[in-house]
Amino acid sequence: MTIKYLKKSPKTSSTDDLKTREIVQKLLNDLEKTREDGCKELTKKFDKYNGEIIVSKEKIEDIKKSLDQKTKDDIKFSYDRVRKFAEAQLKNYGQDFEVELSKGLYAGQKLIPVNTAGCYIPGGRYAHIASAVMSVTTAKVAGVKNIIACSPPKEIVGAHPAIIYTANLCGANVILNLGGVPAIAAMTYGMFGNPPADILVGPGNQFVAEAKRILFGKVGIDLFAGPTEIAVIADETADPEIVAFDLVGQAEHGYNSPAWLFTSSKKLAEDVMKRVPELISDLPEVPRTSAEAAWKDYGEVILCDSDEDLVKISDEYAPEHLEVHTKNLKWFHENLKNYGSLFIGEETTVAYGDKCSGTNHILPTKGAGRYTGGLFVGKFIKTLSFQRMTKESTKEVGAAAARISRYEGMEAHARTGDVRLRKYGYSN
Repeated sequence: MTIKYLKKSPKTSSTDDLKTREIVQKLLNDLEKTREDGCKELTKKFDKYNGEIIVSKEKIEDIKKSLDQKTKDDIKFSYDRVRKFAEAQLKNYGQDFEVELSKGLYAGQKLIPVNTAGCYIPGGRYAHIASAVMSVTTAKVAGVKNIIACSPPKEIVGAHPAIIYTANLCGANVILNLGGVPAIAAMTYGMFGNPPADILVGPGNQFVAEAKRILFGKVGIDLFAGPTEIAVIADETADPEIVAFDLVGQAEHGYNSPAWLFTSSKKLAEDVMKRVPELISDLPEVPRTSAEAAWKDYGEVILCDSDEDLVKISDEYAPEHLEVHTKNLKWFHENLKNYGSLFIGEETTVAYGDKCSGTNHILPTKGAGRYTGGLFVGKFIKTLSFQRMTKESTKEVGAAAARISRYEGMEAHARTGDVRLRKYGYSN
């Protein structure tokens, strides 16, 4: 196949990224400190606006009265179709569909897996066999054509043999003895004879997470991941021994792994706080060192007056892993909204989900459970929309699009509607 550029751009959409990133980062750092006052000052500086920030209901009513009816009709025309399409997407979630939004105007979606996925499998302090299962298997089931797996090598032997076996079993097409930033770069840029990854998934240390964050946009990522977290909601019926073991079970991940207990029982809280250090001291050296630091610097125990308060504090934290050890399990399941994965009752534990019970252990951290869930087949599948129209439908859609474009000041947009209206014998 021969490809010939008749015009080649001297720049790309990423040309100004570094300069922009520096400016935005400084502004965000300042605004985190100056808050509302900083927002107002910057708005005054850049937008020359010094009025109220929150639009009042009175202002909204005045605007409703001031706009001409034709403008409001065109906006409603757009709203009706966008809403109808969104409703069709919700109804047909996870599958292809097509719907007629108005006479002669058809829209729909196709679900297409990404072509290449890069799966990072940690292998430093521990051999994360389960991470290979979680990432590679899910990508394979989603229909990804090329799956590249990377795992940190040990001196002489390379990546851990069990990780290599697992990645191969689960369907990885290529396995690389690479870890850390080099692994993320190799998968993103398409090194060692592989195509560039369309998405990167899998947990890793802070350097891996930061590399993924910086490269996000050039490549898709699963999550902005931080240290693993556990929270346990427990009332007076909970077994303090099991709660303590479960908190320690996650604290061994690393020195900065938060372990939180939200409880309505002071006695349970005291029993757990006494037991956790004892359990940590009984661990082998590597997990003991991590768990001691994690519990000392990141462990929290919060006493609440009611079940409603337990839900409120848990949803504020939005923990990656959330266990519920209470007498009213169904109520908590129905009312909790923010978490990565939920473990209901003492019969289950985070380690089961981490290793082999079936749900994915690549989950949102640092409060990201407020807006996203964890890795699932949909992360590897693009939901792509399309539309097609008859010439007759242009009379209505083309005219409305041209008018809305002119309301917005986008004349070139408007003329793309005009040219079709003229060609098909309609006037705007």
